[in-house]
Amino acid sequence: MSTELTLEPKVEAALQLWHTMIETGDLSALPTIVAPDAQFRSPTGFKPYQSADAVVLILNTVIQVFENFEYHRQFAGANGRQVVLEFSANIGDKSLKGIDMVEFDEDGKIVDFEVMVRPASGLAALAAEMGRRLGQTLPNYKA
Repeated sequence: MSTELTLEPKVEAALQLWHTMIETGDLSALPTIVAPDAQFRSPTGFKPYQSADAVVLILNTVIQVFENFEYHRQFAGANGRQVVLEFSANIGDKSLKGIDMVEFDEDGKIVDFEVMVRPASGLAALAAEMGRRLGQTLPNYKA
């Protein structure tokens, strides 16, 4: 049984903006699609980082850390407000694959952004570089 899932129009518009920002490497419009109470779930920690500021800071930093970042597939959730984006990237000589699981509200704003990464060597490289860049700042955003 195959059912095609579609996104709500505001979610589709926000997702298109996200893809454009990723393609251009310019995330300056990101705050316009992140809800004030959004949270970011890191692949390196259990508790989420909370607030739009945290989500924007983390995503703006990680896009600078990743090299050769590319999305490959996209899946939509049944409610029209959830997407899973499969990606690959490099950090130095380490390759990684992962998924972004993104949930939007009815206004097309990101409310939850969760990332999963493999293999462990790629995750370790990501954690080390993000820690080097944001290690002093990120704890302030923990739930």
